[in-house]
Amino acid sequence: VQLQASGGGLVQAGGSLRLSCTASGRTFGYYAQGWFRQAPGKEREIITVLNRSGIVIYYADSVKGRFTVSRDDAKNRVYLQMNSLKPEDTAVYYCAAKRYTSSYSPSDYEYWGQGTLVTVSS
Repeated sequence: VQLQASGGGLVQAGGSLRLSCTASGRTFGYYAQGWFRQAPGKEREIITVLNRSGIVIYYADSVKGRFTVSRDDAKNRVYLQMNSLKPEDTAVYYCAAKRYTSSYSPSDYEYWGQGTLVTVSS
């Protein structure tokens, strides 16, 4: 599967963005999906995980209540709706997929989108 992430940009603190991750090849139903982010000088961190059925099984505490992930099987797309953005949310955001079981570890994911930059100004 190939993943294409989009939707990043520059937004003021308190604003919103919606990221999209479109899969080509096999449908998302074969894969668990995750959104990750990596800020400059920091390790890649997990934001949210969906299992193969598209059920959300995890949100990081740092985004809980502000970010919402969803999947559109008809479009083979996963969305990350980000509200109440903070400067500390500034990072490159990645979508990823892995076969079979879900995982919270970036190293377990086999397929990655190219990343999309989100910059939140104060």
